[in-house]
Amino acid sequence: MAAGVVAASPAHAEPESQARGGEEAEPPEWLRRPVRPEKPSRPNMPQEPAAPPLSELVTADAIRAHMENLDTIAEYNGGHRATNSPGYDVSALYVEDQLERAGYETYRHEYDYELWREQSDPVLAQTAPQEVVYEGGTDFLTMSYSVSGDVTAPAVAVDAGGADSGCTADDFAGFPEGAIAVTVRGSCPFSDKVANAAAAGAAAALVVNNADEVFSGTVGETSAIPAVGVSGAAGAALLEAEGLELRVKVDSTVVQESSFSVLAETPGGREDNVVVVGAHLDGVEDGPAINDNASGTAFVLETAIRLASQEAPKNKVRFAFWGTEEEGLVGSTEYVGSLTDGEVDDIALYLNFDMIGSHNYARFVLDGRMELPDSTGAPSGSGAIAKVFEDYFASQDQVSGPGVLSGRSDYAPFMAAGIPSGGLFSGADGIKTEEQVEWYGGTAGEQFDPYYHTADDTLENVNWDSVADLAAAGAHGVEFLAESTLPVNGVLSTRAAAQFPRLGHDWVL
Repeated sequence: MAAGVVAASPAHAEPESQARGGEEAEPPEWLRRPVRPEKPSRPNMPQEPAAPPLSELVTADAIRAHMENLDTIAEYNGGHRATNSPGYDVSALYVEDQLERAGYETYRHEYDYELWREQSDPVLAQTAPQEVVYEGGTDFLTMSYSVSGDVTAPAVAVDAGGADSGCTADDFAGFPEGAIAVTVRGSCPFSDKVANAAAAGAAAALVVNNADEVFSGTVGETSAIPAVGVSGAAGAALLEAEGLELRVKVDSTVVQESSFSVLAETPGGREDNVVVVGAHLDGVEDGPAINDNASGTAFVLETAIRLASQEAPKNKVRFAFWGTEEEGLVGSTEYVGSLTDGEVDDIALYLNFDMIGSHNYARFVLDGRMELPDSTGAPSGSGAIAKVFEDYFASQDQVSGPGVLSGRSDYAPFMAAGIPSGGLFSGADGIKTEEQVEWYGGTAGEQFDPYYHTADDTLENVNWDSVADLAAAGAHGVEFLAESTLPVNGVLSTRAAAQFPRLGHDWVL
């Protein structure tokens, strides 16, 4: 998962009271499994056994094998699979080889982008009313695409008690020229807060988290002033301090780069009602990026392989392995932006799989109904996608809960284009509650993935129960929607129109 409001780790689920599980009524059979037409029986001939559902064919063992291969690729290529690295390039070759062996024709969607990098450690320090030096990575992190700068100035809180702190120009009325703006994370993108601060004459901008921990944030495009995100624990003191003066230093650069995503699609199925299934292929530079996101990559890859051996789906299924997600959803955004209006219309829906093996996992279904306060922008039909996954979990007597649709993974550009979106996610930087421990096991008070974006995101720290549970549900969702998207976009797929005998204008039957 990428860093930031638009590009950070997958958002965690809340509140727990909205979890769904086995106590609900069992869904009807037609909703749990796609219906395939029965083959006509032949006299005195044994009936062919029904093909196993995709949820049974896409196994955790097969997914693990792909993850182990991606881990080996990282090990021999600098220890990571970050975009524009040998590890990424070889990972793409592996995915392409596996898809081509299964009978797919692969292609690369190439794009140019701006790559942001810090050149030296950032600084955040309080110079008045007392001297405090804050620790990078624990107390604060530079927002990606923050411009360079070294500023020491008075700091002024901006509407710190509001959920929309810094979201409008009115919040900065009377803001002193040259001061540092201190805003609070809330209902608008970080880029809006920072741009509004710059327009008001601020020399730098801070965004204080609405939870104790620090967060990875992005402003999407190069900002006008330095911008950093501050943990809620460290930021609370800053918001309360009188006569506050801070030093903010960022040393960064932006260079032009090129990269690519890998795509393939089923040869059969309706070309005007495409189901897109995606996961990001790149990882961070800190380690092999096994849960984030070799797990999602391996699931999508194995699903494609297994689907290729089945009867052709009614709807075309397009599999996408996105590049440069960790730098701001670049691959998926560039792909959607390259489509014509007609090509966008041909996409029925998008399914996203970003982290399905979190160590301290939960079964999160992306919140297509926007039931959670921080879920935004889900087009009509997204709630129906969520129900497909929820009903599958319920049919297995498994609890699931909504995960915030905050635009922090590759579904964001699809939603922005009006395409219904959904998917599954096992948790990242959110904190597990006692109630969630009752549902999923694990440890309360700790992150769903304590190893997220670290060198310890390794095979040893993957929860294989999580992989098994989410892979089965994910494969069910792909198969269900490959057969019919009726609940999502009203399109009823049929292989052939039903024929009824007539005599003149009257029906015989």
